[in-house]
Amino acid sequence: MSVRLRLVPLLLAGALAASPALAQDEYVVDLSQIDPAAILASAGDVLMRAPDAAIDDLFQATHAASQSPRDAKILCTLFDPHADRGFEALAATANRLGADRRERFAIALANIAAAGLQNPRQPYDAIAAKQTLKSAGVTAMLLHDDFLLGMTAEGNDAAARDARCRSFGWMLDALQAVPAQQRVAATRLMLNEGLAQLGPR
Repeated sequence: MSVRLRLVPLLLAGALAASPALAQDEYVVDLSQIDPAAILASAGDVLMRAPDAAIDDLFQATHAASQSPRDAKILCTLFDPHADRGFEALAATANRLGADRRERFAIALANIAAAGLQNPRQPYDAIAAKQTLKSAGVTAMLLHDDFLLGMTAEGNDAAARDARCRSFGWMLDALQAVPAQQRVAATRLMLNEGLAQLGPR
């Protein structure tokens, strides 16, 4: 393993340290200390190399944060089909979350970056992942009358954004109940392709 790869976990730990100028519970993600090339130039590649446990930690952090209406609105924008889900965008999103949820999300993100640099590409079945996501969508649709309306909402007005975010939260609730291996595959798919276009039609 190269010296740069061995140093990445240490750099990530430093990048996620609380700033002395902030209160002790203020976690800030600062990627300026990390060579962007060391993240393989692509969040997608890192996400496909990170082990299942690291990906599921990020899902759990996202699901926990989605229980807060304020943080749900921040997170759901990441899963629009054309959203930027590069590491800079993920870090910026983490920094906007409430303090407790920010720390958990940031640690999960750092673990993915570190593990993703040191592991081979993980087995991944995109078709099975899409089926899991669609099945979770059906579950959410059966439990929530407005789920499909939110998943298909278009536009950038407040009503459309709120509808999409509600459906996003319901989708996460449904995914929480599926076996971990399926949930991880669906999470990789959401992080790579977004969520809205994968909902039931």
